[in-house]
Amino acid sequence: MTPSTILILIIFYFGILFYISHVVSKKDDSNEAFFKANKNSKWYLVAFGMIGTALSGVTFISVPGEVGAPSGEQFKYFQFVLGNALGFIIITKLLLPLYYRMNLTSIYGYIEKRMGLYSYRTASSIFLISRTVSSAFRLYLVVIVLQRFVFDYYKIPFSLTVLLSLVLIFSYTYRGGLKTIIITDTLQTFFLVSSVFLTIYFICDSLNLSLVEAFYEVKKSNYSKVFFFDDFMTSKFHFVKQILGGMLVTIAMVGLDQDLMQKNLSCKNIGEAQKNMFTFTGIFVIINIFFLSVGALLYIYADKNGIAIPLDSITNKPRTDLLFPEIALNHLSLIPAIIFLLGLIAATFATTDSALTALTTSFCVDFLGMDKTENRSKKNTIRTRNFVHISFSALVFLVILIFNSINDSSVVGMIFKVASYTYGPLLGLYAFGLFLKSKKVNDKLVPFICLMSPMATYLINENSKILFFGYVFDNELILINGIITFIGLYLISKTSVEKISL
Repeated sequence: MTPSTILILIIFYFGILFYISHVVSKKDDSNEAFFKANKNSKWYLVAFGMIGTALSGVTFISVPGEVGAPSGEQFKYFQFVLGNALGFIIITKLLLPLYYRMNLTSIYGYIEKRMGLYSYRTASSIFLISRTVSSAFRLYLVVIVLQRFVFDYYKIPFSLTVLLSLVLIFSYTYRGGLKTIIITDTLQTFFLVSSVFLTIYFICDSLNLSLVEAFYEVKKSNYSKVFFFDDFMTSKFHFVKQILGGMLVTIAMVGLDQDLMQKNLSCKNIGEAQKNMFTFTGIFVIINIFFLSVGALLYIYADKNGIAIPLDSITNKPRTDLLFPEIALNHLSLIPAIIFLLGLIAATFATTDSALTALTTSFCVDFLGMDKTENRSKKNTIRTRNFVHISFSALVFLVILIFNSINDSSVVGMIFKVASYTYGPLLGLYAFGLFLKSKKVNDKLVPFICLMSPMATYLINENSKILFFGYVFDNELILINGIITFIGLYLISKTSVEKISL
């Protein structure tokens, strides 16, 4: 597939998104539409669109790539996915009712009413930092693919490729915000899901396998081991660690994260929001099975055709993230290449556009108070909102450039490793607020607790083999971070005269 063909496809794709944005936003570009889609979203559209937001380009490329990684990961990621599903259920039954009962625009409004202004701003700041970093990682993964297969051909520098991507995203989201995102993400998820199924079909066709034969081929391969129960102390892949880590990371990165919760809060009522989450959970688990299957088939195809894992252009080391695009764009026919590219773009931009909208919402509501009744319809607040939106786009741009200069590891692992440090304090804050309702914290000291907790967690992780008899942490490290935050909050709290009912 030539770079010119790919570029034309990208232009066509964004043309569709711009058209949708124009139709949706010309009717209403108010803050209420931008922040909450006027609380009129259809639950089934939200559920389907959330698939694209939750999966992202990380799942699309890195998860299949890691199936055959030298570390022997195989299908171990599915253990993490099962933990994700448990986390989604907890969110649906515990957190969503709370958010709807309080009629929140920003979910961190709960922390303000429960603990105070300093705690509220701290929680929001944690989200702003965490989501900015994770969104930059996700976009980075796709930009390096576009750079390698398109823009290097035109001698366009990496920084300009990143900038163009963010300008395009900003252009179709800045007016309609969440109201636009609900529609565009539905379309992008359709491309993503279709791409997965069609990719499996075309790889099977290239291998002269029927779908049934492909299933047995994957099953008997060296890539299909799902459950790992050996070496609990030293292995990061152990079933218990993956389940626990998946559940806690999901609660923190979804239930305590403005991005995906903002979409849930755009439904008419709690009943529809819960139907959305249960539906989303089922689809999420199933689609990840197919992503892992794609990974196994890619390595089977590579082994059969003598295709090596591509080398990173910076480190010159094998990079599993690039195997899928290498095969799809350079070894399969034109139609599979187009399907792959549509799925990749859809997965990434569905995540990034949603994240930028959530970051803008959180800052405008939590720090500028734009959800207040007297501010909702003022034209000057819309100008301010647009400036905030541009600012976060610029910040993501800078983070991607920094990450590109230092990264030499798998993006999947990097994202969840960072999440263990940044989202841990949110887990501790909400756990304290929900389970110790008779306690009131010293609000001004909360920022220090939330700053010291990740530092203490880092030290524990670096010395875990010494402190815990050889134990090695994986994603469950977020639990340690949350516990440290919880204990710190307890130490600066006192018993309240009245039990807090939130």
